[in-house]
Amino acid sequence: MAEPNFKNRTLYHGDNLEYLRGMNSGTVHLIATDPPFNKNKDFHATPDSLASGARFADRWSWDRDIGGHDDWVDSIKDDWPAVWQVIEAAKLASGDDMAAFLCWLGVRLMEMHRILRDDGSIYLHIDHTAHAWVKAMMDGIFGKKNFRNEIVWAYTGPSNTKRWFPRKHDTILWYSKSDKWSFNPEAVRVPYVKHETGKTSGIFKQAATLSYKGKVVEDWWWDITTVGRIKGERTGYPTQKPLALYERIIKASSNAGDIVLDPFSGCATTPIAAERLGRQWVGMDIWKGAYKTVLERLKSEGLADPDSKMGGGTSVSQSGSSRLITFGDITYSKKPPLRTDDNEVAAPSLKWKIQRPQEPWEKMSHREMFNVLVKAQSNRDGVICAGCGRVLEKEFMELDHILPKSDRGANHILNRILLCRPCNGRKRNNLTLSGLVRVNKRKDVGWMQNEKLAKQAQDNAALRAEWVRDNFDTEECKQLIKGE
Repeated sequence: MAEPNFKNRTLYHGDNLEYLRGMNSGTVHLIATDPPFNKNKDFHATPDSLASGARFADRWSWDRDIGGHDDWVDSIKDDWPAVWQVIEAAKLASGDDMAAFLCWLGVRLMEMHRILRDDGSIYLHIDHTAHAWVKAMMDGIFGKKNFRNEIVWAYTGPSNTKRWFPRKHDTILWYSKSDKWSFNPEAVRVPYVKHETGKTSGIFKQAATLSYKGKVVEDWWWDITTVGRIKGERTGYPTQKPLALYERIIKASSNAGDIVLDPFSGCATTPIAAERLGRQWVGMDIWKGAYKTVLERLKSEGLADPDSKMGGGTSVSQSGSSRLITFGDITYSKKPPLRTDDNEVAAPSLKWKIQRPQEPWEKMSHREMFNVLVKAQSNRDGVICAGCGRVLEKEFMELDHILPKSDRGANHILNRILLCRPCNGRKRNNLTLSGLVRVNKRKDVGWMQNEKLAKQAQDNAALRAEWVRDNFDTEECKQLIKGE
């Protein structure tokens, strides 16, 4: 595992994506987070509260929120094609707003997956609005086999609805990074209710013999009330969750000293819960008041003494420590950490190196590479597929890797080619371009139409890609990239 390149008790202020991208791979034990839900609402903090001034618009638009981020779309298409299929399906079934939300959340979940340790877990808080799509997307990122639980947090409260049952539950999706994960059943036992400990036969009789320990809580949690009913915890933050909820998550899936991350920590619930339980923590939020909220809540919980001269304490009352942390122990930063893991996933050995900067030509978007390769692979009748030699209109062509990403193929134009949709579907992430050609030539497949033309398209694409690399700053190249 790589070493963390960030300090304990750090709060990053800004868009969490750049901070997630800066964290070393395989360094976090647990992510417990409560992102936006795509509620199509504007949220405002209560006036005169600790979080006064906090606000965010949980509304999404493809043109506004995704249109300027071709790199997000490209990275999903290149590295997580299953996720892109979920986004496309959501766009058809639920609209552009849902697709935009999933794309925005998806690129962040990909980074969260990378920075989790192999034995780490993520708990993602969501509700009915986007639950089905987020679950499918997380299956694509973390793997269906690593899905551990769908936890229902049920609560009650007034409701004016007359047309359906009151919606009074959220969902928390728990995935592990691999087939190894932390779970502490003894830390999440709750008392049996009366009918479970009665003197009856069968399962209730068995429960009675265990009542002194209680039971491991099921995947439906009805015993934790909302913050609106807990006066001492209220900050006025519009989507604040109770400490007890996140303490249960942290107790269950981490151990003392482990690193807990919350990329959406505006109301500071996860950092406070982690501090109380003797875990290390990192928080991120775009709201400028998040740092003040962390400090005030640490003070109100008796976890920090702003006037103490004894810095560096491990702080938590539940751990038995008598030292309180000072506000100086909290790191506040607007700069992302610099990765020291050579950009490898869980680098086997840590080397302090500055990442090799990408050349400008290596940062071309899918659209720009497509424009270049259309010109390179065209003849007077259309665009030549480099896999089967068919000549088709460009609308039937798709961008793919010559060497698959799964074989460490790069995303830049020297490793890209245009294929027709049937060829691209056959190739996927499993075959190299030469492997695809061999399959197409097999008698049982019979998809090769003109091998000579396919080879011509390959050669022309390679020559044009090298020309772009060597002439990227010229006006002629700029026009080519734009499709002019």
